[in-house]
Amino acid sequence: MNYTDAWYGNWRHVFKLDPDKEITDEALEAVCMSGTDAIIIGGSSGVTFENTVDLMARVRRYALDCVLEVSTMDGAVPGFDGYFVPIVLNTSRAEWINGKQTEGLKEYGTFVPWELTAAQGYIILNGEATAARISGADAALDAEDVVAHVRMASRLMRLPVIYIEYSGMFGDMNVLEAARGALDGDSRLFYGGGIDNAEKAAQAARHADTVVVGNVVYTDLAAALATVAAVREVQSAKA
Repeated sequence: MNYTDAWYGNWRHVFKLDPDKEITDEALEAVCMSGTDAIIIGGSSGVTFENTVDLMARVRRYALDCVLEVSTMDGAVPGFDGYFVPIVLNTSRAEWINGKQTEGLKEYGTFVPWELTAAQGYIILNGEATAARISGADAALDAEDVVAHVRMASRLMRLPVIYIEYSGMFGDMNVLEAARGALDGDSRLFYGGGIDNAEKAAQAARHADTVVVGNVVYTDLAAALATVAAVREVQSAKA
């Protein structure tokens, strides 16, 4: 399959919102009307059915894709435009590779909208991040290690999305560039982590298919909004 044709295949910039964090109606409107391609709802902790439904309903007022990253069965909510199922590639804990996923499918597999569901192969590279601590990710990887993981995920496992995640810090763009070079042409490369201004967004956009902007929404809304145009400019130059 050419994943460029998938429901997420044309995304260049997305905002990721955490159901466990507060966002005002005014800030949410600015984010949803910014020109971003989609809103991903998801978080590493504190995600519940109730706060996920609430945030989805608020985003639904706007005409853009709203998708769920299913990190816990407590937050598995129907009615999204799409679903991402994370698989942590750089952990030795099997429950984060296929354990929790198969547990969820035993309970909800009959109801999964498969045409709107895609696996994300996460490579978590900030050892201090909540996601790294919870999953036991080995974040002490160099570029050669990351390339090996990307080749495994993209060329052997044929995962549709490879997600380079530095959650909470801005990553090494040389590593991201190496990941880009190792990718099979059908997989999409997402980058997230530490993007708190337009310049960092532009740097990531030079290598990633999709740039994910998260925490800065809650700390500096103006800077978050500026990342949309920065990614668009880089992507236009690449086209």
